[in-house]
Amino acid sequence: MIHPTLTRSLPLLMAAAVNAAEVVIEERPFTIEAAFNATVMPEGDVAPLRLAAKAWEDFRIVEIAVHGATVEKGGLLVAFDATGIDRAIEDSRQSVAANGLAVARMERELKTLEETSPHKLDALRRAAEIAREELTHFTKTRRKAAEEAAAQELERVKQMLEGQREELRQLEKMYQADDLTEETEEIILTRQKDEVAAAEFALRMETLDCRRKIDISLPREAATLADRERDASIALRDAAEETPRTIETRKLDLAALKAKLRRDKESLAELEQDRDLFELKAPAAGVFYHGPIENGRWSPGEVVKQLVRGGRLAAHSPFAAFIPASGRPALVAFADEATARSLQTGLAGTAILPGREDQEIPVKLVRIDTAPRPDGTWRADLSAAWPATFAPATGSTARIRMTTYEQAAAISIPTKALVHDSAGWAVEVKLTDGKTERRPVKRGRVSGDNTEILSGLEIGQVIVTP
Repeated sequence: MIHPTLTRSLPLLMAAAVNAAEVVIEERPFTIEAAFNATVMPEGDVAPLRLAAKAWEDFRIVEIAVHGATVEKGGLLVAFDATGIDRAIEDSRQSVAANGLAVARMERELKTLEETSPHKLDALRRAAEIAREELTHFTKTRRKAAEEAAAQELERVKQMLEGQREELRQLEKMYQADDLTEETEEIILTRQKDEVAAAEFALRMETLDCRRKIDISLPREAATLADRERDASIALRDAAEETPRTIETRKLDLAALKAKLRRDKESLAELEQDRDLFELKAPAAGVFYHGPIENGRWSPGEVVKQLVRGGRLAAHSPFAAFIPASGRPALVAFADEATARSLQTGLAGTAILPGREDQEIPVKLVRIDTAPRPDGTWRADLSAAWPATFAPATGSTARIRMTTYEQAAAISIPTKALVHDSAGWAVEVKLTDGKTERRPVKRGRVSGDNTEILSGLEIGQVIVTP
């Protein structure tokens, strides 16, 4: 903050002292001068250098120009170690390629699923219909027919056995009529007996088969057909319900994979863009400053400790400034409230830089804040008519002096002579009889130890000071 000193140059109105406690009122010139410090800054705003990285955070310096270095256009300002980001870019490119293939594969699978799902559903419908038809046919027709066929086959075997037995009886009757059974007849009877035995065995087997078919095989087949019809119906129902869900899930998976691919591509693009930050070069001829210049202030701060080889810089934080050689230096001040209130645009004054008191630089106030900043100061921008042979360095300081108020003839008194009571400002006036009387006055501006009086006093009067 500037701590200006408001001084009198030549009081426009001075009071002549009769003795140590009395002052005679006279008219004289009255001026107020504002004196405050300003800093040399580039004319206009200078964008601070910052690493506007979108994805990368690790910036380790491997080379940096010295503070205050004059750099030609294209000259290196700062370079960072790019090993890490180059690896990250390569990994990101491989990830993008792999995800691109995965998207293509999933798109093909989804297309195949959408094309084949109706056919699979049709096949399941046919299988369910066939299972239903088979069960219905078995229940209504085939089971009864099979039972009848088994019974008929059993009856046929019985009849065959009866026929074999009847034939044996007839042979025995015929051969019993003879007194002597011939050897041939014996053979025929033996063969017939074998046939009867075989028919009896066939009947026993057929009886078992018939009973098994009716009691076990046909009920088992009925249960199997019923299970098949049930499972086919369930499979059809599940497929009809799940197929749309499966397709939708695949679509969501594909959308998620595409989104990831898109993000990976964006990340890759950001990394490739950040890679350009690893060598910062001068956009024109100029001067490189360590520490940012923002809002009229050069703020080296703690960041300058990192502006060395091996130092690490945080992304997005300003760390340096580049001042183009084509820019003109100006002056920026941050005045306190009293000084700011006395200033107005267009005021002229002088600037003196320490060590060059022989040069008074003409300056002009071109802008001043209309409201205080958070720190309670008002920014004031001044233009300067620099000599052709004088080039002040950015950041150097100057003492500014400006006449902010001037009256060619005015009445002023020592400020200590004023008192304030319920009626306002007043002074003690000495009367002709030697006594004093308190007279109200209207106070004007203040310059150092003197105060301008606008009304209430006349030339020649004597006031008494404490």
